[in-house]
Amino acid sequence: MAIIVNLDVMMAKRKMSLNELSEKVDITLSNLSILKTGKAKAMRFSTLEAICTALECQPGDILEFKEDL
Repeated sequence: MAIIVNLDVMMAKRKMSLNELSEKVDITLSNLSILKTGKAKAMRFSTLEAICTALECQPGDILEFKEDL
């Protein structure tokens, strides 16, 4: 199973840059980049909440579950 991070899709829909989101969420560019590329092993709920607030979306818009076949 795999959790897919669609942060780049939501950022594109909202026309928001990595720098802008980084400032709004108060997270470093490097940590945000790790999340965006799907390389993160975990995410705090407070970070997810801040990202959803900044992008005006739901957690399900950012995170997606796909079963490995």
